[in-house]
This record gives sequence, C-alpha cells and structure tokens, in this order.
Amino acid sequence: MFTSVDDVSARLAETGYLASPAVATTVFLAARLGKPLLVEGPAGVGKTELAKAVAQVAGARLVRLQCYEGVDESRALYEWNHAKQLLRISAGRDESWDEARTDIFSEEFLLPRPLLTAIRGDEPTVLLIDETDKADVEMEGLLLEVLSDFQITVPELGTVSATRRPFVVLTSNAGRELSEALRRRCLFLHIGFPEEELERRIVRLKVPGLGAALTESVVRVVGALRAMDLRKVPSVAETIDWARTLLALGADSLDETVVQDTLGVILKHQDDIQKAAAKLDLDAL
Repeated sequence: MFTSVDDVSARLAETGYLASPAVATTVFLAARLGKPLLVEGPAGVGKTELAKAVAQVAGARLVRLQCYEGVDESRALYEWNHAKQLLRISAGRDESWDEARTDIFSEEFLLPRPLLTAIRGDEPTVLLIDETDKADVEMEGLLLEVLSDFQITVPELGTVSATRRPFVVLTSNAGRELSEALRRRCLFLHIGFPEEELERRIVRLKVPGLGAALTESVVRVVGALRAMDLRKVPSVAETIDWARTLLALGADSLDETVVQDTLGVILKHQDDIQKAAAKLDLDAL
C-alpha cells in the first residue's frame, strides 16, 4: 500500500489530509505489518478522515461500521432476510422442513453487514470501525475473532476467512476504556490537537481564500480557547468551520465584535461561550 513513511505523508497530502510524522509512521507500519490501527483522541481531530484518506489513496473500498450503544451482531456481522425466507417457505408448502431449511439458509437469503462485507471481499478494502468506545463491551468480544484471524463464523454456512485482508481502522473518542485484549491486537495511535504550524497549514489547505494574517489569528484564538477550562474545547473541525465562517462574512481581521458574534461556530455550550467571552483577551494574543 505504501513504500515508505514519506510516501504516506505525500499521498495523504494529495487527498487534503496533512499527517504529522507520528501519524504517517503508524499508518505505514499498520499497512506493512498487516495490523489493525486503533486511533484514539478527541472528536474532530481527523480520526475518521484518516481512514477515508487511506481508502482514497489506496483506491480501496471503504466499509464503515458506525458503533453506538446497542449495536449487535445483526448490525455488525450479518442477518437473515426473514421476509424473503417466509415467502420461500410459503411457496414450497409441499416440501419437507429439511429441504426448505437447506434452501433458506443459503447465500441468497443472507444480508451481509459491514464486518462480513469487509472480510469476504476480494478487492482492496479499508474497514472503518468508527467510535468503538460507544459500543457495548460485548461488542468487543465480537471484534476479537475478526481482528485476530480475519474470519467470521456463520453457523449455517461455516467459517468465512478473508482471502485479502482489509486495512482496519478503529476509532475511539476515549469515552470508555477499551479492553486490553482489543488493544493488543492493534497498533495504537493518539491524535491530539495539532501544533500551531500544522493547524495553520490545515486551514490554508481547507480554506484557501482566507488571508495569512487572519489564518494566524484564528489559530492563535483557538489555541487560547483550548487552554481554558471548557466543557468542549474546539477541535480542528471547528477551526476549519470558523475559518469558513469568517471568509463567508468577508472579515479581514478578528476583533471583539466578530469573535462575539461567531463564538457559536466553535463552541457548542452556552456556558463555554459565556466563559470564553469573559476571559478571551484578543490584545494579548
């Protein structure tokens, strides 16, 4: 997939994803070693976008399992098309159960979900297991077989093994601690808030119409907000949204009025907005 760490950086940059050396190195190792990649960090720092960028540069199909509380085997692995099975049984009333069972538990009636889709695909695939920490602990046990042996057992059909292993990316916002068994099977990467220079490069790439001076001011103000004790500090996604907002408003500089009017773009809680409005000193930045 990649020839070197520099190749990772260059090719991801072509998609608009600017990777730090740590990110590029870990992605290269995950691809070279064939290990799943567990990416942890706050929301909005580019964990999901990393998987999308890898799929794009590799010309691979992206298969995404969005985790949430209550996601189960039928949503992650597969389920049977019960309506179609009932129609098949009704159409063959004169058949014995053994004859009908052989037919209705066949490929024609199987509905593959993301994990099974990724495992049995024979084309380059990136499997994104997004927000793993939102799933129940029991879900992790389901993932262990997939991440250990890259195979899935369907009792009625047997074991499906991967002929071509997908590149697996698991993301976590660290909402809960993932099990050690799951972590052992993965390479670990933490993506935090970027350094100022990298964030400036990201803003220039994503919002090219914004002036250099205003880009500098946006990054400095966001950095100051992250240093405050807020319920939800702004992430890179909010930095980009704010830059686009200022461009849409035609602002050429950050003054108190502009900041006060647009704080709702980067802060998502009223108490955070009030705290920032009281403490933010633009003259000191």
